[in-house]
Amino acid sequence: MATARTPLITSSPEVLGGTPVFAGTRVPIQTLIEYLEGGETIDDFLQGFPTVTREQVIAFLEEAKTRMLAKAS
Repeated sequence: MATARTPLITSSPEVLGGTPVFAGTRVPIQTLIEYLEGGETIDDFLQGFPTVTREQVIAFLEEAKTRMLAKAS
């Protein structure tokens, strides 16, 4: 899980013009979302982007779920 010392997502003008990416990679978060929207699996995504770990994907999805549920209540 991401902590204050290890961010889950980073954004820097030097990496893809500031597009939010998985920390330590050049893989945009949006790419994961597009894979899932297109019916692809997490395993499909990980095969295509081996610099991203399963733990990063799960942590991102858990964080998104937590934020959406908090918004809904």
